[in-house]
Amino acid sequence: MGAKRVSTSELVIDGHRVEVRASARRRRSVQAYRDGDRIVVLLPAALSQREAREWTAKMVARVVAKEGSSRRQPPSDDGLARRAAELSEQYLEGRAKPRTVRWVTNQNSRWGSCTPSTGTIRLSHRLQAMPPWVVDYVLVHELSHLLVAAHNASFWAWVGRYPHTERARGFLDGVSLAPQLERAWAGSAGPAQPQLPLTGPDDGDLEDDVLEA
Repeated sequence: MGAKRVSTSELVIDGHRVEVRASARRRRSVQAYRDGDRIVVLLPAALSQREAREWTAKMVARVVAKEGSSRRQPPSDDGLARRAAELSEQYLEGRAKPRTVRWVTNQNSRWGSCTPSTGTIRLSHRLQAMPPWVVDYVLVHELSHLLVAAHNASFWAWVGRYPHTERARGFLDGVSLAPQLERAWAGSAGPAQPQLPLTGPDDGDLEDDVLEA
């Protein structure tokens, strides 16, 4: 008998049951879809363990984001502003008081931005497809820049008061990196060896801070 062509493993990612199927026949494509109470991820068996972990996390994030987009209506600008005020009271002692908070459609390379001098916070419309706790993280991040403009220890101490900070950052990293990994895989003659960028959540300046995608 020939070698087994498909190996299957199960794990849980952010509360989602995930079944990973690694196929020797699958060469250059990665897929993921919902199957009942689990998310199925299809990978080439040639991937290394590190690549398989990265791809699995990225594809699960994309399935969850897509489901979130179809299941809920995003808040209006007024609703977003109210949520920002609630988060400021809950995690920032009510000290962050933005003048305006709104969705924008011209931020395709960043999740959010804050201009401390005008008290303006803008969130990318792409976040409307994300789970609410991810949107809350971006709001807390930008609200914190109304208290501390720089990305120093004091700033991250404020952001860290939001309990889902690390989880949300990982989720956004997964959504952002998935297209890069796909391009690296598509352009490779063999198993992909993408060089993953070591990026933080944003690299904005003090005048117009941004949370990059």
